Amino acid sequence: MKILIKTLAAVAAALSIGAAAAATASYPLDHFPTEKLKQQPALQNGARLFVNYCLNCHGAALMRYNRLHDIGLTDEQIRDNLLFSADKVGELMKVAIRPGDAKEWFGALPPDLSVIARARSSGAGSGSDWLYTYLRAYFRDANRPHGWNNALFENVGMPHVFWELQGSRGATLEEIKEVVDEESGKPTGFTKSVVTFDAASGARSEKVEKLDGTNHHASRHWTLGRPEGGTMSQAQYDDNVADLVAYITYMSDPTAKTRVRLGVWVMLFLILFTVFAWMLNREYWKDVK
Repeated sequence: MKILIKTLAAVAAALSIGAAAAATASYPLDHFPTEKLKQQPALQNGARLFVNYCLNCHGAALMRYNRLHDIGLTDEQIRDNLLFSADKVGELMKVAIRPGDAKEWFGALPPDLSVIARARSSGAGSGSDWLYTYLRAYFRDANRPHGWNNALFENVGMPHVFWELQGSRGATLEEIKEVVDEESGKPTGFTKSVVTFDAASGARSEKVEKLDGTNHHASRHWTLGRPEGGTMSQAQYDDNVADLVAYITYMSDPTAKTRVRLGVWVMLFLILFTVFAWMLNREYWKDVK
């Protein structure tokens, strides 16, 4: 009984910590439209976007071009429209950039995206949710080397490669901090800072005020402005990002659809086998008293 009580207490503590972490999250994940995974045109458009915008810096070393047959593309279509960093359809999707150049420009080699949709999965949401949110959370920040920042992945080294499509946007960060006395180490109150990033130039401005009372808690909250100047509307951009994320999700597990379809037949077989096994068992034991 004591072990059960301790176990329940540990679970409750873990849940409370998780709830606190969720409450202080600075930018929540948006839900990725999973129906895109079943739409072949969406997957094909996602493959086009991946090759044209992502494969310049990010590799997909576990994926071969000929796996695009699964989403309805022929060898000729792959060769004419997508085969830029390889010579044969059967080759791996290797990165186009040289590793030395990548380290010089970004400080490190950009990660391989073969299984990124699975690697980014967490209690906050799926890896697809993370990618869908991340690619739509960029804003102007003049303090960054490449002029962009991201509300979900702050101070990320990757620039906004889709800025011409989405346009430029500003952002506001509202943060509440606890003030601690340096000598005694005791909290003395709370301050609220509001940091604003200009949509056009990315110029940063900050306003700080002291909060009255003690019934506050530390928090960070991002608010992104409306994109301006892009070649796509916000709805069009979100739809294209969803296509790209659908392809990256498919790429992380190309056999998922086959496994699901096969799993249905396996379950039906097991159910039928169980019925026959039960009938056979009854026949064997019918004369035993």
